[in-house]
Amino acid sequence: MKPFRLGILQVNHDKSVALGDRFPDDSHRFRDLFDRLDNRYRYRVYMTIGGEIPDDIDEQDGYLITGSPLSVLDPHDFLPPLYEFIKKCDAAKKPLIGVCFGHQAIAMALGGAVSRPSTGLNMAVQTTRFSHLESWMQPAGDLDLYVSHEDEVSILPPDCRPLGSSGPCQHASFAKGDHLFTIQAHPEFNDGFMRAVFGEYGSHINPADFDASLASLDQPTNGDIFAKWADNFFHLERE
Repeated sequence: MKPFRLGILQVNHDKSVALGDRFPDDSHRFRDLFDRLDNRYRYRVYMTIGGEIPDDIDEQDGYLITGSPLSVLDPHDFLPPLYEFIKKCDAAKKPLIGVCFGHQAIAMALGGAVSRPSTGLNMAVQTTRFSHLESWMQPAGDLDLYVSHEDEVSILPPDCRPLGSSGPCQHASFAKGDHLFTIQAHPEFNDGFMRAVFGEYGSHINPADFDASLASLDQPTNGDIFAKWADNFFHLERE
C-alpha cells in the first residue's frame, strides 16, 4: 500500500524562546503523533500562516489544519484563501481534519459561527464526551485531551452534525458526510509542551479555575487514540 499523502496546513509559526525555540512546531507534533501508527504517511507541510495554500486539492490524499494561538475572529490575511480552500475540499468531499484553530476555521468557512465567551482562557486536560460515534471512531469512547482556547464554535455550519462537547464548549467536535472531521482539543500536545504553554499563558485563566486546571495536567491523555481515529478516517473507502 502506498503511504497516504497528508497535507498539513500550518497556521502557526511560534518564534518565542519559551515555546518556539524549545519544542517542535505544530506540523512536527502531528508527524510525531502519526508516526507511531502502523500505517505510514508521506507529509507535505504548507505554511498557510504565510499564505501558502495547495494549488490543487488533489496534490494530497487528505489534509489537516493545525491549531494556532491566533483567532479566526481577527482579520488575518491568510484566512480568506484558507476559507476558499476549505470550501473546495467540502465540495469535492476531500478528507479534511481541523484541530482547534482548524476546527473553528472550518466552521467559519462553511457558514457556522465562532464566539469568545466571557469565561476566559480554557486550558486543561478535559474530556471530550461524544454523543455520537462515527464508524472511524475506533476504539470507541470519550477522549481525555489537552485543551487551550478562548474562542469556540457557537453555531455549527449547515449539514454538519455535532459529535461531542468538552467542558464549557458545546460544539467541541463535529463532522460532515464522511469527508470532514473536527475537534477543538489538542491531541498532538504532550505533557512537556502543555506545561510550557501553561507557564506562558496560565495567568489568563480565570483565577477560580486555575488550581483545578493545573491539577488536571497530571491526568493521562488519549492523543494516540485520536491518531487511530484520524487514520481510520483518512483510510475510509469513499466513492
